[in-house]
Amino acid sequence: MNDIAERLGVVGLPEPVAELAARRFDVIVVGGGHNGLTCAAYLARAGRSVLVLEARDRLGGACTLDRPFPDDRYVISPCAYVIGLLDETVIRDLSLNRRGLEVYLADPQLWVPFDDGTAFGQWLDDGRTLEGLRGLGLSRRDIAGYFAYEDLFDQIRIRLRKGARDTWAGDAPSRAELEELLAGEDLMRDVVFHASIADVLEEFVTDRRLKDALFGQGIIGTYAGPYDPGTAAVKLMHFAGEIDGEGAVWGYVRGGMGVVSFAIADAAREAGAVLATGVPVGEVIPGEGVRLEDGTFIAAGTIVCNADPKRLMTMLAAGAAPADYRRRVEEWDIRSPVVKFNAALRALPSWTAAPGATFMAKGVVNATTGLADAQKAFERCDAGEPAVGFGEIYVQTGHDPSPAPEGRHLMSVFGQYAPYAMNGGWEARRDEVARQFIDLIGRFAPDFGDCLESYEVLGPPDIERRVGLTGGHIFQGEVRPDQMWENRLTPRTPIPGLYLCGAATHPGGSVIALNGKNAAAAVLADEVPT
Repeated sequence: MNDIAERLGVVGLPEPVAELAARRFDVIVVGGGHNGLTCAAYLARAGRSVLVLEARDRLGGACTLDRPFPDDRYVISPCAYVIGLLDETVIRDLSLNRRGLEVYLADPQLWVPFDDGTAFGQWLDDGRTLEGLRGLGLSRRDIAGYFAYEDLFDQIRIRLRKGARDTWAGDAPSRAELEELLAGEDLMRDVVFHASIADVLEEFVTDRRLKDALFGQGIIGTYAGPYDPGTAAVKLMHFAGEIDGEGAVWGYVRGGMGVVSFAIADAAREAGAVLATGVPVGEVIPGEGVRLEDGTFIAAGTIVCNADPKRLMTMLAAGAAPADYRRRVEEWDIRSPVVKFNAALRALPSWTAAPGATFMAKGVVNATTGLADAQKAFERCDAGEPAVGFGEIYVQTGHDPSPAPEGRHLMSVFGQYAPYAMNGGWEARRDEVARQFIDLIGRFAPDFGDCLESYEVLGPPDIERRVGLTGGHIFQGEVRPDQMWENRLTPRTPIPGLYLCGAATHPGGSVIALNGKNAAAAVLADEVPT
C-alpha cells in the first residue's frame, strides 16, 4: 500500500496555488479520476510536465474510497465495486501490483437465488456450475445452451481483443473492421450491434430461471430494459476484460476499488506529475491553460479533461467549441437508472436458498424479481417512479476484512431502476427507495433488515453531486451500440489543444484505464516537433 492509499486519496496541495500558477505546465489534466491519473502517468513518463487538478478533496472520481457511515472504521468504495476490465497493459506499465493492487477472484462469479428456495450458481469451476445446473433439473438442451451462450460472448471477446488487434487500444475500429474481425458471423454481429439481452438468451435457453438469472448482465448501468435493443452489447462490454490472464472474470481489490486509483496516482507522482485536490477548475481556455474558480490562472499548452463532456462544455467560453460538436455533446445520452445502496452490516444475512452458508460473500449475488418484471420496472423508471427489482450485491469483507471493524461486513448493492428526475423528488422518497432494496434482498434473505447497522442510498442526483458525473451516469454516457465503438467520443476534440480522457471516450465505461492511456497517446502523437 502506498501513502496516497493510506490517506484515501486526500493529497491536498503539493505547494500553494500561487506557486503552481507561477509555473507553466505542458499539460493540465482536469479531474483526478482513474482515467485522468492514467493519462497523467503516461504523459509524465514521456517527460512532459503534468498537473492534475481535482475539484474534490480526494482523488479517484467514482473509483475512490470514503467513510460515509457514523462508524468511520468502515471504508467503502461508494460507486465502483469490483474489478474485471482494468487493462493488463496499464497494470504492467505502471507497476500497479507493487503499488498495492491485489485482486481476489469472485467465486461464485454469479449466484442468483429464486423464490422457490433453489439458486443458480456460476462458479470458476465449470464442473461445479454443471453440477448445480443438473441440480435445478434443467434439460440437457438448456444446460448445453447455457454453456454455448457464455462461450458466444467469450469468443467475441477473443476476436475483438486477442485477434489481429486489440480493438480497445488506440482509435476505435469502424463497423466494417469489427465485422471483419467477427468473420461475418451473424449472431456475433447482432450481439455487437443490435440485439437485446432477452433475445440472445431466447436463442440459447428456454428455462425461465436461467433467463431470470442471466439477464442482469445486459442492463448494468443502462437506461433500458432487458428487451430493449443493444443490451446484449452491454454484457459484452462487461465481459471483455481479463484478470491475470483469465478472461471474462471479476474480482475484489484488497482495500477496495479506490486502491486502483491510488496505485495509478502513485505511478503518476513517481513519474513527476503534480497532483492537487480541492482545486476546482472554473474555466478551460484551450491552448492557454485553466482558470480556477477562485480566479487563479494556471498556464498549459494542452488540456486533457477527465470530467464528463457535458461538464466540460460548462467550462468553455461561448463559441470555443464548434456548433456541431457542442450539439453532439448536448445530445449525448447520459440518462441513468442506477441507484447504489451501500451498507455496514452487523452480520452476514442468511439466504433461504443456502441456509448458514457464507460462500456468497466471496462472490457476486443478484437479487431480482425476474426478466419480465425488469422490463416493467424500467418503464416505471422512465415514467419517474422508483422500481428497484434488480440488485447486484457485493460483500467486500468476504475476501478482505480490512475495511470494516472486526466481525462486521460491508455490502455494496448496484441497483436498478430509479430515475434522476423522481416524481416528488429524491429527498421525499429516499426512504421509500431504501425500503425497496431492503425488501428485495429480504425476499431471499429474510433477516437482511436485522443485519443492517448503517446504510446510504445514492441516486443519480447524489452521484452527480458527490462525484461530479453529469446525470449521475457512471459510464459518462450510455454504452449501448449507438454510443460505442466509432460512435463513442474520441480523445481528440475539434478544439486545438483540448482532449478528453474520461469514460465517455472509447472503449467505454467502467474501471478500464485504457481511456486515459489512449488519450495520452493521442496527445503525444499530435505534438508538433520542435
